[in-house]
Amino acid sequence: MEKNQVTNVVWFKRDLRSHDNLVLLNASKNGPILPLYILEPELWSQGDMSYRQYTFLMDSLGSLEKQLSSLNLDLVIKVGNAIDVFDSLKQKHISLEIWSYQETWNNWTFRRDLAVKKWVNRNNINWREYPRNGVVRGLKTRDFWASQWYKEMKKPLVELPKSAVGIYEPSDQLPSAKALGIEYDGIYEFQNGSRIEAEKILNDFLSVRGRNYNKEMSSPVTAFNSCSRLSPYLAFGVISIREVYKAIERKKMSLNEIEPSSRSGWGRSLKSYASRLRWHCHFIQKLEDEPRIETENLHPSFDGIREPFFDLNLFEAWKSGNTGYPMVDACMKALIATGWINFRMRAMLTSFASYHLWLHWRETSLWLARLFTDYEPGIHYSQIQMQSGTTGINSVRIYNPIKQGFDHDPNGEFVKSWLPSLGTMPKEYIHTPWELPEKLNGYPHPVVEERHARELAAKKIYEVRKTLGFRFRARNIYEKHGSRKRSTQNTFGKRDKFGKRDKMSSVILQKELPL
Repeated sequence: MEKNQVTNVVWFKRDLRSHDNLVLLNASKNGPILPLYILEPELWSQGDMSYRQYTFLMDSLGSLEKQLSSLNLDLVIKVGNAIDVFDSLKQKHISLEIWSYQETWNNWTFRRDLAVKKWVNRNNINWREYPRNGVVRGLKTRDFWASQWYKEMKKPLVELPKSAVGIYEPSDQLPSAKALGIEYDGIYEFQNGSRIEAEKILNDFLSVRGRNYNKEMSSPVTAFNSCSRLSPYLAFGVISIREVYKAIERKKMSLNEIEPSSRSGWGRSLKSYASRLRWHCHFIQKLEDEPRIETENLHPSFDGIREPFFDLNLFEAWKSGNTGYPMVDACMKALIATGWINFRMRAMLTSFASYHLWLHWRETSLWLARLFTDYEPGIHYSQIQMQSGTTGINSVRIYNPIKQGFDHDPNGEFVKSWLPSLGTMPKEYIHTPWELPEKLNGYPHPVVEERHARELAAKKIYEVRKTLGFRFRARNIYEKHGSRKRSTQNTFGKRDKFGKRDKMSSVILQKELPL
């Protein structure tokens, strides 16, 4: 290496790809680069991390190695604390610059980045962090955020580096999940985490499976096929949000060249899916703006309403899929086995735990986080709090698991596939098996009475919403977190000439986010 030459460390975090990677491109233009991934054992000891996520990561890293190899670059993998890794590199290289995307992830990574920031400042090292997926660090207002997001998506895809020069550095051996203390978690239907698989799934979705997405995303009978199944690839950055957005735009253009009869279903489905890409980033923006939503109620008036009443037996029944409500239990067992379930069923699982079982969302959120291969904290905790009624700005929606069953699995096809003990159950009883005159064999009785539990929970939630000062705090929360295309100044809760409150300013309806 030439004297005084800068080593440009490209720190891969949640952007495990060479395509549409502005950090990689700009670093390569600045001089020789050292592509780096740091496997942090302490991160993998956190309560939201799991075997299925680690397995997916291993696939993604293997894929990234191949992508970089095609650019004559070697991915350097180090195992340990990030500051220790950078300190070691500092001793070996005369001058360092660190390049990365900004990361909006869990509380542990947030604190790690704060520590790294202090370290680089103390050592006079330049750390260039780039915005990711339209999420804005230090956002002053949510006004016009959506418009800015669309501008970001419409930018051209970033080209691959044409003449990158790599720097050699020996890699550490990646530890096994067992060596990290990560236990097998029951999954047996894996999604491969490679870039090739992501492209294959995207192409299949936009050529065949996505036609009826808008109609079929809510039912677990159809959602496994009709949803894109790209969510884990987006979570790990194997493919970028903008790449998917551009692919949707190309598909829209291609519809003009085919017969009208062949376009059926595509228009609404593509529009619906594109809007959910924006909502994906909208929820991550919430965590960026307020990291405490991972551990605290967004609206403080809900503090203490569930914590003293946590029932461990109910929690265990819910975790294992033994609540006595077939739709809840089948969804939990499917999630354990596959690492994925569609959004509406995620909402139902959370709603049932938070309302019917009156469990505080923090413990249930960690259990679900570990089960989701596509775990994305910004989306996860925003949605958990929405479905638990603790945001203060969203409509209270308590899912009736019996109604959800009859609405989305009327013949019991999904339930029977995951609950063999109900395999011969007549469809009129499939979601209320306790009403069958004959005694059930092997399936539990309901742990709570649905209507009573639902009505009691609603009463408790609405009592809080009526308390003094609740609405004032809700207004402040909306000003900070509500997605909108216009300013909300002087509009929150005002009545129009008909005496009706502005729906967008007084309550935000929940959105389905099944990617």
